[in-house]
Amino acid sequence: LAPSLPLQEDFVYHWKAITHYYIETSDDKAPVTDTNIPSHLEQMLDILVQEENERESGETGPCMEYLLHHKILETLYTLGKADCPPGMKQQVLVFYTKLLGRIRQPLLPHINVHRPVQKLIRLCGEVLATPTENEEIQFLCIVCAKLKQDPYLVNFFLENKVKSLASKGVPSVISEDTLKGQDSLSTDTGQSRQPEELSGATGMEQTELEDEPPHQMDHLSTSLDNLSVTSLPEASVVRPNQDYNLVNSLLNLTRSPDGRIAVKACEGLMLLVSLPEPAAAKCLTQSTCLSPLLVFSHKEDASAFPGKRALISFLSWFDYCDQLIKEAQKTAAVALAKAVHERFFIGVMEPQLMQTSEMGILTSTALLHRIVRQVTSDVLLQEMVFFILGEQREPETVAEISRHPLRHRLIEHCDHISDEISIMTLRMFEHLLQKPNEHILYNLVLRNLEERNYTECKPLCPEDKDVVENGLIAGAVDLEEDPLFTDISPENTLPNQEWLSSSPPATPDHPKNDGKTEVHKIVNSFLCLVPDDAKSSYHVEGTGYDTYLRDAHRQFRDYCAICLRWEWPGSPKALEKCNLEAAFFEGHFLKVLFDRMGRILDQPYDVNLQVTSVLSRLSLFPHPHIHEYLLDPYVNLAPGCRSLFSVIVRVVGDLMLRIQRIQDFTPKLLLVRKRLLGLEPEGPLIDHITLLEGVIVLEEFCKELAAIAFVKYHASSTP
Repeated sequence: LAPSLPLQEDFVYHWKAITHYYIETSDDKAPVTDTNIPSHLEQMLDILVQEENERESGETGPCMEYLLHHKILETLYTLGKADCPPGMKQQVLVFYTKLLGRIRQPLLPHINVHRPVQKLIRLCGEVLATPTENEEIQFLCIVCAKLKQDPYLVNFFLENKVKSLASKGVPSVISEDTLKGQDSLSTDTGQSRQPEELSGATGMEQTELEDEPPHQMDHLSTSLDNLSVTSLPEASVVRPNQDYNLVNSLLNLTRSPDGRIAVKACEGLMLLVSLPEPAAAKCLTQSTCLSPLLVFSHKEDASAFPGKRALISFLSWFDYCDQLIKEAQKTAAVALAKAVHERFFIGVMEPQLMQTSEMGILTSTALLHRIVRQVTSDVLLQEMVFFILGEQREPETVAEISRHPLRHRLIEHCDHISDEISIMTLRMFEHLLQKPNEHILYNLVLRNLEERNYTECKPLCPEDKDVVENGLIAGAVDLEEDPLFTDISPENTLPNQEWLSSSPPATPDHPKNDGKTEVHKIVNSFLCLVPDDAKSSYHVEGTGYDTYLRDAHRQFRDYCAICLRWEWPGSPKALEKCNLEAAFFEGHFLKVLFDRMGRILDQPYDVNLQVTSVLSRLSLFPHPHIHEYLLDPYVNLAPGCRSLFSVIVRVVGDLMLRIQRIQDFTPKLLLVRKRLLGLEPEGPLIDHITLLEGVIVLEEFCKELAAIAFVKYHASSTP
């Protein structure tokens, strides 16, 4: 005990020096930096750290006992609140911050620590751009860091309050703070502070609900009215509520003009929302302004972008919200994401996307596209998907095509009179399809292919059975007998020998009539679709079909990784279990894409590239129904149904008729290809340029589909 006594005497000496200043000094206008108070506080900290270092871990020394027993932190809080002498608040914040940061033993569980810490938290962020802002954020961040280390401590910072809705009077605290009563904060010298110096220790509770600036409350009144998940009781009911002042103070500081302060406040919020304590998560979402304030910032920036700076500001804030929801405890994450959905997506974005102004549509779609690309949080992604596509999962019908108005409008924009709007909307859908969310593909495509009612089931006659045994599919159209493909020559197809090394032989375990058309037949079908007269790639080196194989393999591997957890079937649903009598509708999305594909010879080059890009993305998904509908040329289509292959066949039929009317078609086609590749300088305008560019895109698209079919087949046949 003897060695520690001098430390305690020294500690008490420094504390008494501070208290005697208030007793002996009448000039309270002199700044604190002109006094010895900062030095005494620093010495007290050094003594506490030294004491802890000299004792066994977890043992509380006499100096720390003195600090706790004499409620030194309470007294310092009161002096800091009064800012007496001027600058004292800054010194108190620094003392609290260093105390929590440098002392290793847990202090926050002590009532004489967490109670004054809670009070000091309320002082932070009251006024923006104050001289103490930097110290305030440092203090709040050290509290957040301590809570991250020991999440259960957050319960000390959820204040229970009783709010009388009938009187709408001043809320009173029913925590330990009021149950034990406020101390007079007299020091051990027996001298009590004057009421005006020490008032405010209990007064903060009266202003907690009025902390928000008036202008902010005006904007948020409607949002706050609707924030609570539960309905409000009758006006006469008195109910307990909780306040999370740490969140409120950080939220205030996120609006600091000093960017560094705002960023640190955002980091503090990130720590708080990730705490696993359910009570904290509930309080965070139901009793703080976090949800509406996040969206309020969105509304402020997203309603109009006068310049690049405002756009960057908005995207940065949205990225922060995304990360916040990603890190948040599950309950908090869901509530925050729903708030973004209701107040930002529906409240701000939907009216922008549904407008009729072409410039407005283009701008809002570009913003939506950027948001789609940026979202990484699964919870926020789910809300965004429901906003764009709706929650419907039953098969689409033509009559109910506009059941979800925004979905209908966005899909219609894929075929807009403005090419820029069409391209931007198609890009948005292309990136949406790459997101790890099963509902996206199911809502857009799969729900309409579930029953395989695009197929026609024909009973096998004896002749058909013989054909199947010979390696062909019953009822399938042989392209070599199709009048559209009379120009097919042996050198245009890939010989069967090339596939022998990779295609599995027909064995009892792998019979040829397993429902999958032999891959070389599929690949050749796509490669031979475009007639020789309309091909130009073989005149240019490095543009063969094999160039697509590497990309297709990489992309298919990525898609498989995304879809792995969705537990898709490995083979199509058995036809006997399908409702083949139901009318087939490919769905609004595929309808628009097929319509666009059917006009590939008459559309601008950039539009064609985007349409084929979306279709190739769809073809890559490892679902048997998508593979069958988009990549199997030999599927027996039911009457009135179309597939991707049948759409391309019609385009090729139209192309063969139009080629005959164009003079020097092949040289012009080759010149256009070389110009597109940058191998030829731009020259005089070529007649029928749209058609020629369309033919080139069509040829490349067929090669890409062939590569995808090949890669998918071998991936499925590899054990």
